[in-house]
Amino acid sequence: MRQTPPPGAVPEPITADPPHTAHRPLLTQSWLDLAFLHWAADPADVAPLLPAGTAPDTLDGVTYVGLVAFRMHRVGWLRLPGVPYLGSFPETNVRLYSVDAHGRRAVVFRSLDASRLIPVAVGRAAFRLPYVWSRMTVRHDGDTVTYASSRRWPGPRGAHSRIAVRIGERVAEPTALEHFVTARWGMHTEFRGRALYLPNAHPCWPLHRAELLDCDENLVAAGGLPAPAGPPVSVLYSPGVPVRFGWPAPFRRTA
Repeated sequence: MRQTPPPGAVPEPITADPPHTAHRPLLTQSWLDLAFLHWAADPADVAPLLPAGTAPDTLDGVTYVGLVAFRMHRVGWLRLPGVPYLGSFPETNVRLYSVDAHGRRAVVFRSLDASRLIPVAVGRAAFRLPYVWSRMTVRHDGDTVTYASSRRWPGPRGAHSRIAVRIGERVAEPTALEHFVTARWGMHTEFRGRALYLPNAHPCWPLHRAELLDCDENLVAAGGLPAPAGPPVSVLYSPGVPVRFGWPAPFRRTA
């Protein structure tokens, strides 16, 4: 039976700036040229896909599934310089939104498509993250950015996405939904039977609203979720931020 946080757990506030720092980082990297697409989802569909000890995080009773495409840039360990080739690659992830018994809001990844095989193998073996090796490109044409992804290994074969967005005006004051899906300061995951929270810290997101020009994808359904029934309820773009990940912290599987 899946465990969920106790009714008394109060989610932490949603803040544009991180509630913690990562002075001694486990990982450093930059996320660049991000497109955020989000669809509303039923918490009942999401709950069975989350790690034990977490529950769907909701806004006005609704949770969300995100399809996020971007360029990973110069992943580095500890305080070492980021790796220029193996540490830089396009990535597309399907993510959900969770909260644990300590009230920590986070993301849960259903898939992470990446174009470098070695980082995919390390992510799967060392962290048990659902990385997938894919053919991927990110192309700029004026104010339009196009992201393409096609899975290679381990599949499922035919899983793909093609997203094109036109970058719009800078977001001066994000809406409650825009804060909810972007101001995430950690990841919930399971590693060898242990429930873990991995914190991250980065500057406040520079966000732009974006027009969705093309979206042909089946990664959401490949992640075990109902296929989106219509256009996303939120489309955003960001030029990106530098990111520092702290060390993982275990949390209890609550009764």
